[in-house]
Amino acid sequence: MLNDPVVINRRKLFEQVAAHLEQEILAGKFKPGDRLPPERDLQEMFGVGRPAIREALITLQRVGLLEISNGAPARVAMPTVQGIVTGLTPAVQQILSGAEGQRQLQRVRLFMEVGLVRNAATDATDQEVQAFADALDDNRRAVGNVEDFIRTDVAFHYVLATMMHNQAFLALHDAMSTWLLEQRRIALIEPGEDTASHEAHVRIYEAVAARDADAAEPSNAATS
Repeated sequence: MLNDPVVINRRKLFEQVAAHLEQEILAGKFKPGDRLPPERDLQEMFGVGRPAIREALITLQRVGLLEISNGAPARVAMPTVQGIVTGLTPAVQQILSGAEGQRQLQRVRLFMEVGLVRNAATDATDQEVQAFADALDDNRRAVGNVEDFIRTDVAFHYVLATMMHNQAFLALHDAMSTWLLEQRRIALIEPGEDTASHEAHVRIYEAVAARDADAAEPSNAATS
């Protein structure tokens, strides 16, 4: 009769080191700005070679917990939304390689846009509404030039994101604009697509300027 199976930790050495350091950072043993012990000390502490330590530090750098500079011990970082979102880019690009992934990301963008336009309609200052009008005007002048239209399209929606006064929304806007750029470029090849898109922008702007949150929603204003 076989004995009960033995639980074996199959994680690689660097993963175990990274997990331990991450736990200590999150527990507050190392705070943002603190330097970790030198790599040689870490090798002795964990009983592993330099490659495992280096890979563990790089892993934590990728998720935004560490800053690494040549010739100095790694420093604990304060993660930013921008850094976290940027780190998602390779995985998102893989998602976008399929039609279903593209549809899912477009729905995420639309969901976020609903909140942005409702916020703009209720909370935007007169100066912000004027900036929105200026962005709309730039977009109108770009009709007929795909690259200029894309640039002004992104700028138009960026104004909406700035009205949240929240860096997380700006980071998400920038990421979505980058991730969905190729799909946007392909869509604008269709004749009249830029005109239709600009007209949707006009309806959104008019609803925001009228402080009509319901009319400003993409489901009603057909955001593009």
